[in-house]
Amino acid sequence: MKKYFGLASIIFVMLTWGSTIAVTKVLVADIPPLFFAFVRFLIASICLLPVFIFSKQASISHLKRSDYAYLTLMGLTGITLFYIAFNISLLYTSASTGALIQGFLPVAIAVLGVIFLKERLNKFQITGILLSTAGVAAVGFFTNGDQSGDSLKGNLLMIAAMICWAVYTIISRKLDHINSLTVTCLSGFSGTILLLPAALIDLYNHGGTISLSANEWLALIYLGAIASALCYFLYNKALETLPAAQVGNFLNLEPIVGVLTAFIFLHEPLSTIHIIGSVCVLAGITMSSLKKH
Repeated sequence: MKKYFGLASIIFVMLTWGSTIAVTKVLVADIPPLFFAFVRFLIASICLLPVFIFSKQASISHLKRSDYAYLTLMGLTGITLFYIAFNISLLYTSASTGALIQGFLPVAIAVLGVIFLKERLNKFQITGILLSTAGVAAVGFFTNGDQSGDSLKGNLLMIAAMICWAVYTIISRKLDHINSLTVTCLSGFSGTILLLPAALIDLYNHGGTISLSANEWLALIYLGAIASALCYFLYNKALETLPAAQVGNFLNLEPIVGVLTAFIFLHEPLSTIHIIGSVCVLAGITMSSLKKH
């Protein structure tokens, strides 16, 4: 049952996170990207704080000094650096292109899992990872993203964000002896605090004040409460029961959802190769989830 809950959790997370790239693409046009990232995780921290305080599961009494160091590093890589690179990248590249670049993340997670966690990949997992990655690569090489502005800069920043997330995932696996709620809250709090200096500088550079509409506040609450607080918890919960390589391969669902939401809500193009690549990704995820028989 724990494994089925982990699978259900990671699928929900991917569907939610896939939708955030289109929302972020719209918001960064009006909100300074670093200040935007801070407000998003400030909302997430406000949601998580009472849960952390009153939950019987969350506890810091057994944490060692090294655990605090790892939790801070998780906040730095998975929140601070990830969302600095992620938000700025969407100023320069399209949502669909950014979503497709995210499809290469599972390979980084799988490789880091083998190197640092000594995880072993069976033939089904290797084949599934290669198939899903080939689908994303096909889409990435045969579609034209947003060429306005410095798109190369945006794409490189998105790749940097993916590397940060791969490190976050591997560190989370190393802390599987700590309750997932504790990991989510403490890494989230540290990442939010580390974002504050960059957010203040970003706000100062944009005049020191900002006015948000009701719809923008609703979007920020969605990103903070659902896509951040809830989904980070479910993601870390899934990592307690599923191998890092399998969780990483499910991340290929995110670019599919991202491309579809960009097509539906931002009217970015959806080609035949998008569909073919998406089928390969789904087939790869299925293969990586099957047992050997």
